[in-house]
Amino acid sequence: MNLSKARQGYNGVVLAVPVTVPYERYSIETAHWWIGKALRALAEGTGISHRDFDGFSVSSFTMGPDSAIALTQHFGLSPRHLDHVPMGGAAGIVSIRRAARAVQAGDADIVACVAADTNQVDTFRKTLANFSRFAQDASYPYGAGGPNASFALIARHYMDAYGATREDFGKLCVAQRDNALKNPHALMKKPLTLDQYLSSKPIAEPFHLFDCVMPCAGAEAFLVLREETAKALDLPFVRLLSAIERHNAFPDDPIQVRGGWVLDRDELYAMAGAKPDDMDFVQTYDDYAVISMMQFEDLGFCKKGEGPDFVRANTFTIDGSMPHNTSGGQLSAGQAGAAGGHLGITEAIRQLLGTAGATQVKEAQLGLVSGFGMINYDRGLASAAAILARA
Repeated sequence: MNLSKARQGYNGVVLAVPVTVPYERYSIETAHWWIGKALRALAEGTGISHRDFDGFSVSSFTMGPDSAIALTQHFGLSPRHLDHVPMGGAAGIVSIRRAARAVQAGDADIVACVAADTNQVDTFRKTLANFSRFAQDASYPYGAGGPNASFALIARHYMDAYGATREDFGKLCVAQRDNALKNPHALMKKPLTLDQYLSSKPIAEPFHLFDCVMPCAGAEAFLVLREETAKALDLPFVRLLSAIERHNAFPDDPIQVRGGWVLDRDELYAMAGAKPDDMDFVQTYDDYAVISMMQFEDLGFCKKGEGPDFVRANTFTIDGSMPHNTSGGQLSAGQAGAAGGHLGITEAIRQLLGTAGATQVKEAQLGLVSGFGMINYDRGLASAAAILARA
């Protein structure tokens, strides 16, 4: 029985005050410290107290044993809308969708969406060991200690199915490094050539060193509010045109070659009144280049299986064709845990505000951001996307 109906649009919902708390390779601070830094930056960018945010949405892998409710006391918040979104790389867009509905309904006026993680010496090891019940019982005890092995399985299967090569993945990684060199927040400061990419040390075949994101500490944040609220606070903003999310899509696929985007992309574009060719830039979730390639296909920039040819036909640099992950993405800016799912959003907001500085895409009017998260052995469970527009 199909009871679904067309979703209400996001008219009147805007995003403002993109915040990046500069990343550090390692940190002795807690996740709470990084979340607090982001909240302070949001308040300073808004010109009001953080206590005036009546909505709070948080994503973090390392703030345990606390959840969002405990953070309200830590930071002196008293929100009417509270959300804890443990969805990794999809959390940013899921937070937007929930916050957008809250402000549309009047359940909140200003929702602070924050993602942050610390990276102490053993943080990543502990996160992997306790990532999920599946990880605890079915992969970590047998030596498959984290995402490299799982995504290597997906990448090898994708290569065998569609003819992708390491050179194709390398082209995306090299382009992102080129973009990152223009981003003062990016941790990767040295140029990367395709030869360096190809000759780097193997990690989990077919992955080598530069296929893998570098864990770090940091935070990303932004506000979701109604347009009239932004205008009353004299805040520059961008419009939310559409957003989708889907979880555990295509569970019968033996190994993942597609995500939930393909199920809802028609609605994504119809709600925005746009099509893939209209996008001035795309920010994909890029824990590995193969997942970016999968998103190009599933979001309609090319057909399934045409990802390799699409990569060969475009430059993906800021000043070239198909500007992609203009901040450098996680592969060259760093992966600050759950903040990786918000990185593309803050960069997209800056692009559309015209405040991206050296990473600015000329005359950017419309952009797409996609998220992907929560990997088990053979697939990621969460996928999401949003289209944003210059006001």
